[in-house]
Order: sequence, then C-alpha cells, then structure tokens
Amino acid sequence: MDKTKKLASKIEPVCISAYSTLNACGLGNQRLFDALKNNESALAPLELFEVDFKTYVGEIKNPLETLADEYEAYQSRNAQVALTTLNFGDDGLRLAIEKAKQRYGVNRIAVIIGTSTSGLYETESAYGYLLKNNEMPANFNFISRHAYQATGRLLQLELGLTGICFAVSTACSSSAKAIAAGQRLIANGLCDAALVGGVDTLCRLTLRGFYSLNLTSNYFCQPMDENRAGINIGEAAGLLLLEKTNENNQHQPLLLSVGESSDAYHMSHPHPEGLGAQLAMKSALSLAGVRIEQIDYLNLHATATKINDAIEAKAVFALASDHLICSATKGITGHTLGAAGALETIIALLALEHQFIPGSCGLQTIDTECRCQVNASPLLNQKLALAMSNSFGFGGNNASVIVAKAYE
Repeated sequence: MDKTKKLASKIEPVCISAYSTLNACGLGNQRLFDALKNNESALAPLELFEVDFKTYVGEIKNPLETLADEYEAYQSRNAQVALTTLNFGDDGLRLAIEKAKQRYGVNRIAVIIGTSTSGLYETESAYGYLLKNNEMPANFNFISRHAYQATGRLLQLELGLTGICFAVSTACSSSAKAIAAGQRLIANGLCDAALVGGVDTLCRLTLRGFYSLNLTSNYFCQPMDENRAGINIGEAAGLLLLEKTNENNQHQPLLLSVGESSDAYHMSHPHPEGLGAQLAMKSALSLAGVRIEQIDYLNLHATATKINDAIEAKAVFALASDHLICSATKGITGHTLGAAGALETIIALLALEHQFIPGSCGLQTIDTECRCQVNASPLLNQKLALAMSNSFGFGGNNASVIVAKAYE
C-alpha cells in the first residue's frame, strides 16, 4: 500500500493580513523585492564578530530598535531584529495587529515564533564574561534571553497580547512549522488570529558548527550550480499576521496549507531519494486541495550544499517532472536557518503580489543531476495564482507552504 496516497484532510485557508521582513537586503518588503527583482546578492564578509576562517554571510546592517526599559531582561539581537520588523510602518504589520486586537480581543491572538538560535549570541558573550570573571553577568537571564520562547514572549508583551504563545525549533523548517501551527490554532477555534514567523540571528556556534561539517562556502553561495561549495549563513526576521477569513479580509492573500513530514533518516543527511521532502510537498497539496500542476512557482530550500540540493532536485522532479518553475533565493539573503521558512514564504507572497518569478542568484551552470526546471534570472510580467515554498531541516523536519494570490 502506498502510504503517501492518503495524507490529510483539507484544511481551511486563512488570510494573511500583513507581513514584513528584515534581512540582509534591508528593512521591509520593498527592499527585499528590489533585491529579488534585480537578482542582487546582499551577501558580504562577516563584520559582527570574528571567526578564524573565511566566509560570506547575510548580515543585517540596519540600525536596530532598542527595547523599552521594562523589557531589558529580554535584550538580545534576536529580540531587536524582531521588534524592528514589527514596527516598520511601511508594511503595516503592527497596525494590522492593532486592528485585529479590536476585532477579536487580546486573548484571541496567538504568537508563534520559529527560531534555531534565539538569544545564543548573547549567551556566547555571557560565557565569555564568565571565563574572564568567574561569574555570569548580573543582568543575564537565560530564560528571557536565550530560551527559544524568549523572542515570542517579548513580542507578546510588546503588543499587549494574552493568548497562546510558544516557540518552534526544528532547525531550518522552524518558522514554516510556526506558520502551520498558527493555521491549525485558527482552524480549531483556539484563536482568531496569529502572529507567526521566525527570527534567527548570527552567532559563533552556528557558523563554527556548519564550518566543522564542511558546509560553509568561503565565497558567494551558488544554489543548484554544478560548482556549488556550501552555505552562506544569514540572519532575518519574517513575521506574518494570519486571521480567520471574513468579509474584512477577502481581498488579502491566503495561506492555503503547510505540509509537514519527519523522515528521521539521519541527523544531518536527508533521505537519498528525498522521500521526506516529497511527503511534505504532497501533504501540502492534499491539505490545500490542489494539484502540483496548479502551482505556478516553487521557492526551493536549496542551500547550495552538494548533497541537499541534489536530493531536493530529485524530490521535486519525482513530483512535478520539469514542468514546475523553481528558483533558489539564498544566494541573495543567505540561509537564515530558523527564519528561512517565513522569509521565503514572504518571497513567495511577493512573487504573487508583483507577478514575477525570482531568479537563482549565483547560479551559472545548472548541475546536470538537477532535472527540475530551475530559473537563473528573474521573470517579470508573469501570471501567478499559487506559490509554494520548501523548508527542510536537520533530522528530516520538512515543511512546504502553499500561498494564494489575493482575489481581485
């Protein structure tokens, strides 16, 4: 019996009322769209701290907001990146949340944030202080700075919300799974709206860890290229407000579904045939009630590692042959780890909003093993209705998000 044939019952779509991002391209959706439209990389040598090897990163250079004195216990780069994104007026995210509070009440809005690093950068600094002074810094609080839920809790406090609040940490699929959790909470009547997404920031452990696995590139990464040599780590926040659909938001884009799987094949190596990746994509399609032929664009997870890119290409080809137009955008933003799922869902939303297909920055010569259709340069003036984004994490934690264009 083929266990992938019956995957899930259809889930009700939810409205995406607003979304915003801060990443190496800059603050806000427009800055990200400009970089995508021009296929312009924001990767550069690391400046935030020193490491003893060469690598390029997607580092945020924008000034970050300072936390209010009452939230000083939550002080971290992660929290500042999240707060700066939340308060960026041009994208209207905070305004949309305030309106949702009026509609539903502060106890009916959830906060679910995906992350892999949380406040790890501050914890590293605290342990550096410990080594020098034989004690931890007096103002360091592990729960409010380092723990996975810290950034989500800070956002909840900042917004005056009292509903469900938790974190998801499944490596590179964290924020895609946070999006899935928000949709499920709304579908099951546990909340009426959810602030979802992900935030991850650069830290020494992550860079040294990927370097120790021989997975980092010392120059610009080249997803799906035959000469790709590894990852460029990035940092970002991607935040989205999900709401139950109603007459107030019928002209907003929709989150149709998030398909999830956990193949548990290996701690860091995906299944050789990409079975977990296939299962996540199939589940997303089943939950959304659509066919793969209806997807107009797929944002690949494509991290520019030899093995992972080849296996994802195999999984996509097994599902869609070479008929689905795909691209890999981590050559522009870097691999933002726990924030990647949310950031690249926003990229899919921008593709629908602006009716274009992003290119694959860094791709020069497509790997001969890649038989799916990977687009190197941006395609403008397209007709797109549905887009999908893949996020695959260590341990086989896979997620595929499907979003739909706003109705006219």
